[in-house]
Amino acid sequence: MNTQSIIKIPGYTYNEYKIVLYPNADLSEKIRKIKNAFSEEFKIDMTFESKPALTLVNFIQFEMIEERLLNRFKTIATGCSAFKVELNGFGSLPSHTIFINVESKQTLQNLSTELNTARQLMTLNKENKPHFIRDPHFIIAGKLLPWQYEKGWLRYSQQYFTGRFMANEMVLLKRPLSFISTTKENNKNFQVVERFEFMNLPVSTKQGDLFM
Repeated sequence: MNTQSIIKIPGYTYNEYKIVLYPNADLSEKIRKIKNAFSEEFKIDMTFESKPALTLVNFIQFEMIEERLLNRFKTIATGCSAFKVELNGFGSLPSHTIFINVESKQTLQNLSTELNTARQLMTLNKENKPHFIRDPHFIIAGKLLPWQYEKGWLRYSQQYFTGRFMANEMVLLKRPLSFISTTKENNKNFQVVERFEFMNLPVSTKQGDLFM
């Protein structure tokens, strides 16, 4: 997302949004303990660490569009079925990120395809379009220094990990978009806007509704 391309219009509020899947409480705690252990061993600042989640898409949009987003996401979720998410082992993005692998790629891609029907509503301008995460995963640590990544990956590439949870809903999060670059503002936590339950019900949507 290119925030520098956004012209601040007086009287209009911009938010950064993302749609995520949260694991169940037990798995969330299991992942949190791994993140904390990594943080302590490799001196990672966890001050603003968020709850473990799989991010599917993130985007910037006017707050005045939010009600239309909520309606569209509710429609999408209504037609989706709950599905199992399987986790297995660790992966990395050389040379800065270590994460937990997600094996249930096809079901996540199917959900992303449904979310893509709301692409126009999530598009602020030609420089700021929604960013769909092609390979969602649970990040253990990101923006690592070279020594942190090398030593961390040497350890975790050999570690065993499995887990699973039922994705029964997707969650829309937001935070105000910061136009002033300060540490405090850039690290504001995302807040839950709404949860959308997967209901596996038939949905009749007129083509025009997708582009309102």
